[in-house]
Amino acid sequence: MTMLDDRTTATPWPTAYPTQGYAVVDVETTGLARDDRIVSAAVYRLDPQGNVEDHWYTLVNPERDPGPVWIHGLTSDLLEGAPLFADVAAEFSARLDGRVLVAHNAMFDWSMIAREYARAESAAPVRQRLCTIALSKELGLPLANFKLETLATHFGVVQRRAHNALDDARVLAEAFRPSLHAAAERGVRLPLLECRPLTEWVSSPAGSPVPRIGRQASYRSGGWRPSRRRPACPYPNPGRYEADKPLKQGMRVAFSGDTSIDRELLEDRAFEAGLHVASSVSRLTSLLVTNDPDSATSKTVKAKAFGTPVVDEAAFTQLLRDVAPAGDPADG
Repeated sequence: MTMLDDRTTATPWPTAYPTQGYAVVDVETTGLARDDRIVSAAVYRLDPQGNVEDHWYTLVNPERDPGPVWIHGLTSDLLEGAPLFADVAAEFSARLDGRVLVAHNAMFDWSMIAREYARAESAAPVRQRLCTIALSKELGLPLANFKLETLATHFGVVQRRAHNALDDARVLAEAFRPSLHAAAERGVRLPLLECRPLTEWVSSPAGSPVPRIGRQASYRSGGWRPSRRRPACPYPNPGRYEADKPLKQGMRVAFSGDTSIDRELLEDRAFEAGLHVASSVSRLTSLLVTNDPDSATSKTVKAKAFGTPVVDEAAFTQLLRDVAPAGDPADG
């Protein structure tokens, strides 16, 4: 019997909990920056007690390079004939309408969804979100880390296709229901946050060509916009990255050598996730990202001397999907 089969509870349901149900969402994207796009989306609709009502899935043509194919498996050929986001926005809205959006690292999923609706000159009918990472922390679950697969294992949920939007949404729905019931039984406040839709979007200068799949300037060397100084990272440095644990906001991350994704874009992703992008390696550096750890660059030499942890670009982009908050466990 799975977690979704038992539709009864002996505990009186808290009156303060949402009464219109939940929309468990997962989106796969071309990357993590504000100009990245959704390439697939899935929604599991749940009733107020967390029981599955139905589910929906779609590919989305991002009108640009699909990004980290090694993560989501969606190539340009697969996405070429997919609908544009504007074509599925109405159906997506019907799935979200009036419900609490639930996601694993909900701030990321909500941000990507809100931006897509803004580009389509519309707004998602969502007013609240719930992050399952934040809920896991509220419940004090004994998890080694806050990856989706770890949460799934805790509740005995089998993950079949990691980073497939439909399977990730299914896994999260199955893990969310027992979390919701545990919260209800213990009188735990749900970590609900307000969703504020974007009201406008400017994607490119007037008259500029629209990038199509396979032709995205931000994935080529030579830069995709003028360089500029980033604001200082607002979070304190929590120390070095530890293997098999998530990155944490405030960690100092340095980059060395060539990357498949434009360096400035990769650094933007790190900054937007709450990391401190460092221009050099020191004893305070939390992590060095390089695809060639055996090179003799000054950064790799210093990293070896200081014992700084090193990961490659592919591992780093996966770590960016699940960056732990600095201090406050609340999402966003």
